[in-house]
Amino acid sequence: MSVLPQRVSSPVSVPAPPRGGILGPDYRTLSIGIISVIFLIAFEATAVGTAMPVAARELEGIGLYAFAFSAYFTTSLFGMVLSGQWADRQGPLRPLAVGIAAFAAGLVLSGTAGAMWLFVIGRAVQGFGGGLVIVALYVVVSRAYEERLRPAIMAAFAASWVVPSIVGPLASGTVTEHLGWRWVFLGIPALVVVPLVVALPAIRRTASGPVDPQGPPVAFDRRRIRLALGISAGAGLLQYAAQDLRWLSLLPGLAGAALLVPAVLGLLPRGTYRARRGLPAVVLLRGVAAGSFIAAESFVPLMLVTQRGLSPTMAGFSLALGGVTWAGGSWVQSKGRVAPYRERLMVLGMVFVAAAVAGAPAVLVEWVPVWTLALVWALGCLGMGLVVGSTSVLLMKLSAPEEAGANSAALQISDALANVVLLAAGGAAFAALGGGAVGAAHSVAEGGGPSHPAAFVVVFLPMACVALAGAWVATRLDLAPGAWRGPRKPPPETPPAA
Repeated sequence: MSVLPQRVSSPVSVPAPPRGGILGPDYRTLSIGIISVIFLIAFEATAVGTAMPVAARELEGIGLYAFAFSAYFTTSLFGMVLSGQWADRQGPLRPLAVGIAAFAAGLVLSGTAGAMWLFVIGRAVQGFGGGLVIVALYVVVSRAYEERLRPAIMAAFAASWVVPSIVGPLASGTVTEHLGWRWVFLGIPALVVVPLVVALPAIRRTASGPVDPQGPPVAFDRRRIRLALGISAGAGLLQYAAQDLRWLSLLPGLAGAALLVPAVLGLLPRGTYRARRGLPAVVLLRGVAAGSFIAAESFVPLMLVTQRGLSPTMAGFSLALGGVTWAGGSWVQSKGRVAPYRERLMVLGMVFVAAAVAGAPAVLVEWVPVWTLALVWALGCLGMGLVVGSTSVLLMKLSAPEEAGANSAALQISDALANVVLLAAGGAAFAALGGGAVGAAHSVAEGGGPSHPAAFVVVFLPMACVALAGAWVATRLDLAPGAWRGPRKPPPETPPAA
């Protein structure tokens, strides 16, 4: 696979010749700092989800329960675009610092909320910060690490999810039971101190400032900012419409689509939805993989609780093995010897994901042991580790330094937007076939009746088809003649022969 030459205009974007790997003398502080940031995000994601049902009941806000999730995703979309613009123009240091601060402020606001609407606002602030942080981190990796080390740091990102995925639900449940749900939200911001103290000084030394400090300052692209607002508002309206299955909900659904479609076309690389070879196919594959897998995984604990009688804690632990295999898949893709076979590994990874999603509903059959789902899902997580880490590595290969922020934002937008759209579609299908309203898990915990098995099947099988389509997209990642690497315009046409 050919690689874009790295255009260098200042020492800022080219680190000194490294000594060792990502934990060698030249990278140790930086690596520990940014891995701490990912660990913080991972622990929050696994711990807060456990405490949220209790928070919604105490705040008498079950009707707004789903918006506590959707508010995070919708504002994170705007944060991603803003962070990409900001990082390309001034470096990733400022968006990362502001993002961590906003992430912590949102947790504090939710943890001190006296009403559910304040809780939702806190989640929105947190999502905005999370969007800033994740794109800024990708720009840090693109600038500070040489190409041979990028697969390894992405594997370390995946590994940092293993401990939180196992410990997070148990720790959150214990704190919620003995101290109260508020301490889950208020305790996590204390962890922000470590990333701030360790990561920011290291980033300032290695990846701060614009790519070309001698060049003229570049203004923010106001059009992209407007499109970012449109994509956030459109995603929010679509989720609202999917949760309210009435004819009147078509109006916000249509309004959301009207905002979303032009915004997506303007923010993602041209040719993304045609799986154009090169960068567009990489961006599309990330969305297809993340959307199909996460949309299906969201229903796994509910299926185990309502159909097989597991406790919520045991249902959550059934997915813990997946954190280990996901890290394992990411580790495999980080090995230099497999680089020539990266595209084949990604095809195989998407086949694993499709097989896992299609096989999960087998536990609806009473004689199928529940533990088989843990094994099946571990296979899917292995595939996700191969695919997600590789798409990040390929994105950095295909991005010129001054476009790393915009391209990283496009990758994360594809990821988050696919989650929003496919979750909305799956939720609507689930509700239409008798799956219950928002907060079904809450009613189950209080002794509500089980959902109809067909409601789960209608979620998992379509997502398996989407994942299988991703295996085809993964065959289009090679840089064949005519492949396009840039996010804003297609390559110049070949001039006619003389």
